[in-house]
Amino acid sequence: MTPNLHLWWIPLLPLIGAAINGLFGKKFSRPAVAGVALTFCGAAFAYASYIASRFSSLAIPYSETLAHWMRAGSFQVDFAFYLDQLSLVMLLVVTGVGFLIHIYSVGYMWEEGGFYRFFSYLNLFMFFMLMLVLGSNYLVMFIGWEGVGLASYLLIGFFFLRDSAAAAGKKAFIVNRIGDFGFLIALFLMIRHFGSLDFSPVFQSVAPMSAETGAAGLLTAIALLLMVGAAGKSAQIPLYVWLPDAMEGPTPVSALIHAATMVTAGVYMISRSHVIFERAPMALTVVAVIGTLTALFAATIGITQTDIKKVLAYSTISQLGYMFLACGVAAFSAAIFHLMTHAFFKGLLFLAAGSVIHAVGGEQDMRKMGGLRKKIPWTFWTMTIGTIAIAGIPPLAGFFSKDEILWRAYQASWVYWLIGLITAFLTSFYMFRLWFLTFTGEYRGSQDAQRHDADTPAAASVPHGGHSHGVHESPMVMIVPLVILAVLSFVGGWIGIPGSLGGKNQFDKFLAPVFHASTPALNSAHTMPGETAPPEQQTEGPEPQTSRTTELIFTGISVVAALLGLGLAWLLYSFQPELPQRIADTLNGLYTTVLNKYYVDDIYAAVLVNPLLAISTNVLWHGVDQNVIDATLNNSADGARQLSDSVRHMQSGNIRSYAGWVAAGAAAVICYMVWLGVRAQ
Repeated sequence: MTPNLHLWWIPLLPLIGAAINGLFGKKFSRPAVAGVALTFCGAAFAYASYIASRFSSLAIPYSETLAHWMRAGSFQVDFAFYLDQLSLVMLLVVTGVGFLIHIYSVGYMWEEGGFYRFFSYLNLFMFFMLMLVLGSNYLVMFIGWEGVGLASYLLIGFFFLRDSAAAAGKKAFIVNRIGDFGFLIALFLMIRHFGSLDFSPVFQSVAPMSAETGAAGLLTAIALLLMVGAAGKSAQIPLYVWLPDAMEGPTPVSALIHAATMVTAGVYMISRSHVIFERAPMALTVVAVIGTLTALFAATIGITQTDIKKVLAYSTISQLGYMFLACGVAAFSAAIFHLMTHAFFKGLLFLAAGSVIHAVGGEQDMRKMGGLRKKIPWTFWTMTIGTIAIAGIPPLAGFFSKDEILWRAYQASWVYWLIGLITAFLTSFYMFRLWFLTFTGEYRGSQDAQRHDADTPAAASVPHGGHSHGVHESPMVMIVPLVILAVLSFVGGWIGIPGSLGGKNQFDKFLAPVFHASTPALNSAHTMPGETAPPEQQTEGPEPQTSRTTELIFTGISVVAALLGLGLAWLLYSFQPELPQRIADTLNGLYTTVLNKYYVDDIYAAVLVNPLLAISTNVLWHGVDQNVIDATLNNSADGARQLSDSVRHMQSGNIRSYAGWVAAGAAAVICYMVWLGVRAQ
């Protein structure tokens, strides 16, 4: 018998930390605030690690009900948590990477105002994200889904006195609500047709249903609506516009939201709902097409950005597109594999970018950096590892997960593979462009930043975020998380080495019970050369030599694409640094279009935002609210006031006037009685 694991402790611990700092943190010292936040977040990671250590002895899937939450007729939803291989991976990624970001934040935010408020929001975000990945039904997942939207609004707009930050927080909140509307409609359809929102009953109802290959039906509608929600949360076309603006938040927020947690929620939700999507081929095609286009689209924008955080933001959108592409070709384990490795190297890259910004006094424009390799060596080496990892160069983590996606994409369509390959080349190019501009050449920033020796005690003593000590290395409280993430970015992909490279893809085997056992009838259609088949389909003997050879050829092509991106970046930004400006001048119109992000925000403003504002201002506010509702109430009040004023003047205090009114009243009564008498005759 499986003992009670008390899974509820994992999300509860960060919530306690958020409550303590939120209610009492203003009276605490900064070390006390940091201690509370780190203790409860670290405890959540420790307990998740304990559960992982006992995972092999548990009866999986494991469900734990806290309360019977909602009942309406035969429909019931429990407040319950769910543990299987997929939720365990997400649990460890969220708590582990989240804890490292908490540690880093102590140094980065040390001298910022609202220190207690920041860590309260950070813990609150962790609580909702853990609710999202542990929920045993779509309603608990939706609470976490909405909660991370709220927490991200608070974190993105943390510097609320800055108009751009406040606007970015509102933009993220509103755009995500658009996607969430689709998610809600999908939940209503599940309630209507399946009578439940629990994963197990819903998937058991769906499992016997045939794939909707001929025409779209119920499952296609549900899957497409879920895709709308996922596109909003995971920043896919056309709802990606909130994520680049979210860089207005502090850099640790960018790492937490955009690397390991919130933006991957859509990928997790689609993967969790794979039983539905596998029976809706049209929806899978939509997921693949949107993911492929988003990956390429965002990568092209990334090659022109000059803000170091904006480059990483568009890189995140592009990498999420890769994950959606994997989901769209039913390679869900490959999507989760890339989600995990992306959490390592993108978390590292954002935190390293924050260390660079910290070192150069808050500057984010790469054109004002350069020559930082020797000034901040720890940051340089860790960011170099992250750059190589995301570029897909072996043997780092990003190579294995990205190559897995490209191989699965090729199995579905060579078009997906070709666009993915071009995106891989662009990814390598813009990331090494960032690397060369930041760390090589001569320093191009303010000369004042160089006048202070980086080795002075002030630059290396206590944590600080004031950026007033010249170009200097970050304190150890920020460096240690970078080193840990660098190690994970290096070796984190080795768990998924495919058979063609001599591995056994242990990660795919670990997730096989989630993505294969629940849909045995459809697995044979999705098992491709080089993919691990479910246990009931596995056969003895080696893989066919032809498929392994073919996979090795495609692996080599992807590595060549990454190296070509590196070579082009070296040519343009190290060997001949004057070339980029000449190319930009030659391609003036195209370059300007890409630099301005294809004017998508301007188009949205012209087509959607401004008309809605005009309607709400001129029609709803001035027309309906002021001229109808307010006017009706105001005119009624004015009429009552005028009537009462007229009646008031009748009370003049003059006895002769009162006598006249009495006589007039008596005459009126007599006339009325006479009229009644005449009428009676």
